[in-house]
Amino acid sequence: MTKTNYILSFFLAFSTFYSSYSQSSNTKLSLSDKKATKNTVLLYQNLSKTAQKGILFGHQDDLAYGVNWKYEEGRSDVKDVVGDYPAVYGWDLGGLENKSDKNLDGVPFDKMRQYIIDGHDRGGIITISWHCNNPLTGKDAWDTTPKSLASALPGGLSHEKYKSWLDEAAKYILTLKDKKGNLIPLLYRPYHELTGTWFWWCKNNGSPEEFKKLWKFTIEYFQKKGVHNLIYVYNTADFKSREDFLEYYPGSEYADVLSFDKYIYNDPLKDNSFVENCQRQFGIIDQITKEQNKIIAFAETGYEAIPYDKWWTDTLLKAMGPYKISYVLVWRNHGWQEKEQKMHYYAPFKGQVSEKDFVKFYNLDNILFEKDAAKINLYKN
Repeated sequence: MTKTNYILSFFLAFSTFYSSYSQSSNTKLSLSDKKATKNTVLLYQNLSKTAQKGILFGHQDDLAYGVNWKYEEGRSDVKDVVGDYPAVYGWDLGGLENKSDKNLDGVPFDKMRQYIIDGHDRGGIITISWHCNNPLTGKDAWDTTPKSLASALPGGLSHEKYKSWLDEAAKYILTLKDKKGNLIPLLYRPYHELTGTWFWWCKNNGSPEEFKKLWKFTIEYFQKKGVHNLIYVYNTADFKSREDFLEYYPGSEYADVLSFDKYIYNDPLKDNSFVENCQRQFGIIDQITKEQNKIIAFAETGYEAIPYDKWWTDTLLKAMGPYKISYVLVWRNHGWQEKEQKMHYYAPFKGQVSEKDFVKFYNLDNILFEKDAAKINLYKN
């Protein structure tokens, strides 16, 4: 079956499904925000259904810059290679808390808004993270000064400041509208990689109770501000067991997507631990999502500079295995890093060693890019 026929048959099958999809069935798959916009609910339901057939491919900062270029209209390293945009676009809100006109990666927020609108209008999906500064010290997100997380909680030393930061994020999110004036649904991934040790919100800097309180406060605060277009993504780094994954989990009524981030650092031809660990972690959250009627995502991954020419079909594909994952997102294509004196990119560009394998990856029936997402139409019944 060709990829086009595959997508069309999938779309027809689910059109038939939705015609008989009763309101009572929705209780099995419902968003944590009970006042979520219609389009946000539709996206969530369709992401769940799409995951049964294929994985949406994403790339961080895809439209803003790539290797050796920046802010060229319509350009994308991914599109340069396969003739199609990614289905999922990742962006970051870091910088809003300081009322900066640019995010922490230098992307102007006005440009980012337009990139989000453009990607959505073509049928793509938007996910956002937020490397917000440490509310206690004012330093960056990687400052792990003790008690920083607790300071952001109600009654904490930095709580009022932190609320003002949430205000800035809410104001920006409420400007993200489509051509009809409807708010664009966003997969929001707050306090990401929480099982790590490198951000002020990580588990080494707060108890499970404190983290859960921060998570719940944030969601409820956004909703009070009229933000109802967010699908909340719970995101960890490594975890070794079900108990480890759920230790800081705020509960099924406060999260919509379960995910983790994992990067590869060793040659996969000599070390298979990346594949093995991903499979183990997917196995754990797969069971949890089935119990709680949630969705799985591979929220961040990649192999810096992609030195293995078959990484896409021989490593990443194996790492995801048979699991019904809604999307996978690789990190940004920054290019040359002067300070580190090395190249920093995670998607191929023209002439990159894994380019041919990425084209094979693109042509797989169960790997979906933007044209596939547009045919399915994730924002309609």
